[in-house]
Amino acid sequence: MELNAMAKIVVLGAGTGGMPAAYEIKHLLGQEHQVLMVNERDHFRIIPSNPWVAVGWREPDAISIPIAKYLAKKHIDFICAFVTKIDADNNQLITAEHDVIDYDFLVIASGPKLAFDAIPGAGPEHYTQSVCSLEHALSCKENVDELIANPGPVLVGAFQGASCFGPAYEYVFILDKVLRDAGIRKHVPIQFITSEPYIGHLGLDGIGDSKSMLESALRQRDIKWICNASVDYIEKDIMHIDELNRKGNIDFNYSLPFNHAMFIPPFVGIDAVANVEGLCNKKGFVITDEHQRSTKYSNIFAGGVCVAIPPAQSTPVPTGMPKTGYMIESMMTAVAQNLHSIIVNNVEPAYKGTWNAICIADMGDTGAVFIATPQIAPRNVSWFATGKWAHLAKIGFEKYFLLKMKSGSSEPLYEKYALKLMGITRLEEDKES
Repeated sequence: MELNAMAKIVVLGAGTGGMPAAYEIKHLLGQEHQVLMVNERDHFRIIPSNPWVAVGWREPDAISIPIAKYLAKKHIDFICAFVTKIDADNNQLITAEHDVIDYDFLVIASGPKLAFDAIPGAGPEHYTQSVCSLEHALSCKENVDELIANPGPVLVGAFQGASCFGPAYEYVFILDKVLRDAGIRKHVPIQFITSEPYIGHLGLDGIGDSKSMLESALRQRDIKWICNASVDYIEKDIMHIDELNRKGNIDFNYSLPFNHAMFIPPFVGIDAVANVEGLCNKKGFVITDEHQRSTKYSNIFAGGVCVAIPPAQSTPVPTGMPKTGYMIESMMTAVAQNLHSIIVNNVEPAYKGTWNAICIADMGDTGAVFIATPQIAPRNVSWFATGKWAHLAKIGFEKYFLLKMKSGSSEPLYEKYALKLMGITRLEEDKES
């Protein structure tokens, strides 16, 4: 590409990574270059708020904004289309309507495909609920209403191969609060079923005191659990589960009845991305170098859940590596900086994501925050804290993040917010001492 010639950068996916990426890339490249967002829906959604939608604590309008309106304020173009194919050799996207979108550089921020089909009977089309999309959360809300009308056993957790455990913990604590508020908790036994080797593993081999603190939180709410759980299959009202030992052999079998079940599925790459020869690993996640650049296609970058990262460790039941918000933000900042290096300065990429983990989780009437720097051990910081302040912090973060998406700010969000939270926690600790 000729130095300083106008470049067309296409960002595929307007989620937690894609929207900030588009803003940052446009901010760095300026008006001389085109940034185009392509997304299958015309609204941006705050996915971390879905557990609240699933119990009726949020309406869809409160956690979503129209994409085109806010991108236009920053002179970023938008096409609402479902991409069925990436023709990487010809630098083109093909949509379901057979339209062709050309690009000079492609940034993949497509998020995951939800692999419910890996477990017979799993998913909203069958017998379990999900909070992984807004549509799934709304379906879950209907099922929660049925549970309140007809109380019975509840199962919540994460299937084998899952890599995102936080929402499962959030949901089980939030649902407990909802059932207590409804005055029916005593009629609803709850079990937490997880592929993690222990409570609080989180796909990261634990962070700080996450094991003891989350176990304590479950005990306080009379929520029992099964770890190293591999779900065999699900039929109407009954889930069949194998509990494995440390050697990976079956220790116990369970056939657990349920009136309501919400489980996080395994993630794989979306078809359009996974089908590009040489772009992805066997699960359809994009293989990148340390600069978020495809190892095969030099004009393709990727960040977020769609990126291939090996598990933190081998576990008896497979668990994946979570891609938390701060890690995603850091990846996208690196992508934007590296595109600026290539397009404007005509030099090779040098920027890297920090890959630190910052997570804020609601627990109904309290909450939890963890910070791991770096996310993959050994760490310089491994910090986990709980309290009422964390519940309020999650509410504040939701509003903060939505304002960032509306304003089109290119400034980092997670690190700034995490430092504030750590300051709040130290103040609370000082008061107690």
